[in-house]
Amino acid sequence: MEDAAARRTPPSRTVVMMCGPAGSGKTTYALDLEESGYTRLSIDEEIWRRFGRDGAEFAPEEYERHKSTAEEELWARLAALMRAGRPVVLDYSFWSRETRRRYQAFIESHGYRWELVYLKADRETLQRRLAARNAVRGANAVTVSEELLDRYLAGFQEPVGEGERTVLQR
Repeated sequence: MEDAAARRTPPSRTVVMMCGPAGSGKTTYALDLEESGYTRLSIDEEIWRRFGRDGAEFAPEEYERHKSTAEEELWARLAALMRAGRPVVLDYSFWSRETRRRYQAFIESHGYRWELVYLKADRETLQRRLAARNAVRGANAVTVSEELLDRYLAGFQEPVGEGERTVLQR
């Protein structure tokens, strides 16, 4: 993570948007940014804080409801942090172009600049990392089965030409 660790003083009025499928290293990268002064917002951690379990333990429709509520709360916190002039890292997957554009417009409307960091990993890397992560429990250890990984990868809209900075993961 030398790229993130090299940032000792976060740039002011910046929101870093982490982008990548489950297991690509978003949380690890975001934690490094948090150590250097960013405020980190995470939907997975918000759901864990509220319920003490990961999203995979809910029925899909129930999880979507919880995720939507958590995102609304974090959207309000993001706005408050930007009004306060704080640098922020969004530890989300940003799997859809539409969601990325919506957040980018919101960030810009607050006079901030956004940085889209795409952590690109092949399926083998994701499977290896998820196997290790699935063996632990906690807010950042959301269980991802092979079937769920297939759905995530099928729905993931890779950022291309969106101003992203791509970091290859192995």
